Amino acid sequence: MNLKIAVLPGDGIGPEISEQGVNVMKAVCEKFGHTATYEYALCGAAAIDAVGDPFPEETFKICMDADAVLFSAVGDPRFDNDPTAKVRPEQGLLAMRMKLGLYANIRPIETFDCLIHKSPLKDEIVRGADFVCIRELTGGMYFGEKYQDNDKAYDTNAYTRHEVERILEVGYEFAARRNKHLTVVDKANVLASSRLWRQVAKEQEVKHPDIKTDYMFVDNASMRMILEPTFFDVMVTENTFGDILTDEGSCITGSMGLLPSASTGEHTPVFEPVHGSWPQAKGLNIANPLAQILSVAMLFEYFNLMEEGKLIRQAVSASLDADVRTPEIQVEGGAKYGTKEVGAWIVDYIRKA
Repeated sequence: MNLKIAVLPGDGIGPEISEQGVNVMKAVCEKFGHTATYEYALCGAAAIDAVGDPFPEETFKICMDADAVLFSAVGDPRFDNDPTAKVRPEQGLLAMRMKLGLYANIRPIETFDCLIHKSPLKDEIVRGADFVCIRELTGGMYFGEKYQDNDKAYDTNAYTRHEVERILEVGYEFAARRNKHLTVVDKANVLASSRLWRQVAKEQEVKHPDIKTDYMFVDNASMRMILEPTFFDVMVTENTFGDILTDEGSCITGSMGLLPSASTGEHTPVFEPVHGSWPQAKGLNIANPLAQILSVAMLFEYFNLMEEGKLIRQAVSASLDADVRTPEIQVEGGAKYGTKEVGAWIVDYIRKA
């Protein structure tokens, strides 16, 4: 297979983990006889510094012309600490999602047995947790009408029937491939937008009689994720709730550096780690590259290259079992490995497999 990949390293630790993701992809392509070309593009703070736009038109064109986008992270403290900033790195991420029509964000949350001790939850609670959160990505407050002055501000949480229907269908598709259990998360007892979600979901439920569908208010869902994460199989929710819940879910594993994601929709799909740019770690060779590398696995699987994705997952699991880990998940007294060393170990595993 021939693949054309747009690579958006972004800010902070982004370039460091991006390098490891590309190296793994090259190794897998060599192993299985695929070819891939890579075109790099600016986004986030790096793009603001270069051209004043967090998602330049040139970057958009490169993404549209690619088969897939391998994205890393955006964000910079210069903008986080300036509430008056009119242009922000995160606007580039939102622009990419909107322009590419990426309405479905898929975030698998899976535990690794060898890392259960790193989870803030007790072993008996977290062991076996394995679910997927499907987050609607281009609607809600993030994209609704906004206003701010010195005395008042608002963000409009708007959804259309079409937006709700299509993301629910994604949820049902994943549930059908997994354990046939879908949980719809909303706040229908308070929010009109959530009542539309609940109404449409009830209509969709009857079309999928083989799927067990249940409904949960977002406050209850956030609590249930901590008390009983094994309850969930596939969760589907709106943009803001999904952003918060998936970050909460990422902590179940013991490190945000372990979880990948995919964003799909109308145009080129994007594959990225769930964590941020961690600017404090920039250049220190301590960032965990595994979420980026597992995002590469999701990229191959998107194109139905399942053996390729499986080999990457095997390599990641092998690295963890061999205690080849970056500092935040290394066992006490274990050898020291940095971002580059972990990436190189996984590449070597793939080549020898």
